[in-house]
Amino acid sequence: MEQSILTEKEKLNLLKEYLQQFKNIPRAESNLIIILHKLQDIYGYLDIKALEEVGNVLRIPTSHIWGVATFYHHFKLRKPGKHIISVCLGTACYIKGANEIFLTLKDELKIGKHGVSEDGFFSLEEARCLGACSLAPVIMIDGKIYGNLTTKNVLQIIKEIRKKEEKKQ
Repeated sequence: MEQSILTEKEKLNLLKEYLQQFKNIPRAESNLIIILHKLQDIYGYLDIKALEEVGNVLRIPTSHIWGVATFYHHFKLRKPGKHIISVCLGTACYIKGANEIFLTLKDELKIGKHGVSEDGFFSLEEARCLGACSLAPVIMIDGKIYGNLTTKNVLQIIKEIRKKEEKKQ
């Protein structure tokens, strides 16, 4: 789902509509993980106001929901950047310099893993394997794989994306 085309009000209404199916179910909290996945599909991350709405509908404390959300690595607790960069740190990529690629991106974007660049354009995360070992080292940006990377050409990719974003503004 493309989160950026929905207003915050539309996202909340979509979530409320989805939650109606759980409203009168005994022990509805047993569906919490699937609900959190849907919430993340709608917002792109687990928005605190949306978590509170889930708690209200399921009649469970937000602290319990937060505990579940923080336990699982899949859930994003902060709004991601417009472009999500996943750096493969699997064996093949790591051996061919993926850690240097990650450090270069971290320095260029001035963020750590799971951080967001100041301009809001980029998020940076680690991946264990992106399934493109023959192209190692690789990154994925918005679902597109970039392979045979060097610290120099990864900076060029970021520069091109930034340039396109700045033209849009």
